[in-house]
Amino acid sequence: QVQFVESGGGLVQPGGSLRLSCAVSGINISTYVMSWYRQSPGKQREWVAGIPRAGTPSIAGPVFGRFWASRDNAKNTVYLQMTSLKPEDTAAYYCNMPARPDSWGQGTQVTISS
Repeated sequence: QVQFVESGGGLVQPGGSLRLSCAVSGINISTYVMSWYRQSPGKQREWVAGIPRAGTPSIAGPVFGRFWASRDNAKNTVYLQMTSLKPEDTAAYYCNMPARPDSWGQGTQVTISS
């Protein structure tokens, strides 16, 4: 059974930075594409970034140039580095494996507020 445990969220002022982590268990992520999503109250879950097995990650337009995604296969963990945070980035953030679309973790809450 694949499990995702997201961490690293918190309350940050606008313009601040956070680094989210997602530890994966139950599967070796090295051969799988990974993704980050976010969801705000009352809104649909939104794709944020895709991390290929190798090469440059794909970043969604609203966060392009501010967010970066990476992976550490040795730690079976993926990361989302977020900079220049804005109030509209406030959401619960989740990692996901497209090969296991029905498996989701609890997410980690990110709140951007002064």
